[in-house]
Amino acid sequence: MTIDPGTGNPRPSLTPPAFPSAFAQPAAAVPASIPPTTAVTGTVPVPPRRGRTAPIWAAGVLILLLIGLIGYFLNAIGPGASIIGMVLSLIPLAGVLVAVRIVDKWEPEPRNLVIFAVAWGAIGAVGITLLVDLALTLVLGRQDSDAALVFQVVVQAPIVEEIAKGIGVLLIFLTARRAFDGPVDGVVYGALVGAGFAFTENIQYFAISFIEGGASDVTTTFFVRGILSPFAHVMFTAVTGFALGLAARRGAKAGNGFGPFLIGLAGAIALHALWNGSAVLGDFFGMYLMLQIPLFLLFIVGVIALRREEARLTRARLGDYAAAGWFTPQEADMLATSAGRKAAMQWAATLRGDRRGLMKEFITDATALAAARQRALSGRDPSAAEDEHVLLTRTATARAALFAP
Repeated sequence: MTIDPGTGNPRPSLTPPAFPSAFAQPAAAVPASIPPTTAVTGTVPVPPRRGRTAPIWAAGVLILLLIGLIGYFLNAIGPGASIIGMVLSLIPLAGVLVAVRIVDKWEPEPRNLVIFAVAWGAIGAVGITLLVDLALTLVLGRQDSDAALVFQVVVQAPIVEEIAKGIGVLLIFLTARRAFDGPVDGVVYGALVGAGFAFTENIQYFAISFIEGGASDVTTTFFVRGILSPFAHVMFTAVTGFALGLAARRGAKAGNGFGPFLIGLAGAIALHALWNGSAVLGDFFGMYLMLQIPLFLLFIVGVIALRREEARLTRARLGDYAAAGWFTPQEADMLATSAGRKAAMQWAATLRGDRRGLMKEFITDATALAAARQRALSGRDPSAAEDEHVLLTRTATARAALFAP
């Protein structure tokens, strides 16, 4: 703790651990100038929604596909089994969404994009997959041989499903660029799309298991898909999102994102094929222990490394404002670590009237401010200066309210 010279109140101060950046980039553009600190008066501005929302036409496509999916499930599976499958599918979906929320806690994505990503996976990607499968069946006929089954599981499914899911991540990258700042954002959007896809796919698997074998079969299927591998689709599509997020961090314009998208898509398809192949070409539980668990652990380590990078960039960008007098160096340090933020929330709770809500706003806006300046430095967002000035006003207002008598 340090003492604020203006109020005499204690202020939390934590210095983040030193670590190198695997994604350090030189400045690609002249950043917006930082205005001198001034007294904050008037209303608090709201950041513009432009560049942070999914396109309206995509929502229309999802509604049409949803109507078709409802008809498909009612006709092919029946309402009773579909409801049972949906209820069971909600359990792994809830667990996955909690895990993604933890990853996204550093700089939460806009709620409308979170909903769109899940909806695209649950409706758009599943609808596209079913339409492609139907088209292939009509052209090639139904193939029931063992070789055809292996081809469908190891080749066809990874390619079709990852393209269908990846389109959703690409749409967010192209249309909501101001909310797609780096690899962590890409992983989050990819994971949400994958979670939505797994939810709808699980409805079908659980319902069919219930129809064919009753409670015994559906319990086994739930254990394999809902307990052992709920993060499979999450990991696959997160690879596509990571590639697009890395392109965004490096300053790629919207038109230059297709190459990274294809690279990430190839990685997602390969990982998906490897995962499916381990399930049908060998001993499932043996391959699960030897291959799938290590892949999942590697995924967790990668996410932790990306979170550390986000913390480093937050500290570096807020340091620019600290040098101009908008923050103290101790505040910039505090905002750059989870422990520092936790200490800040605890300190805010001791202030008159419990000011944790104000502290949460301060942390959220300061983190968004750091991301906006990074976009300005990369040169990929001409409107980043507008975000910077809005967020500077918001953070200054929240800061003043925190230290008000």
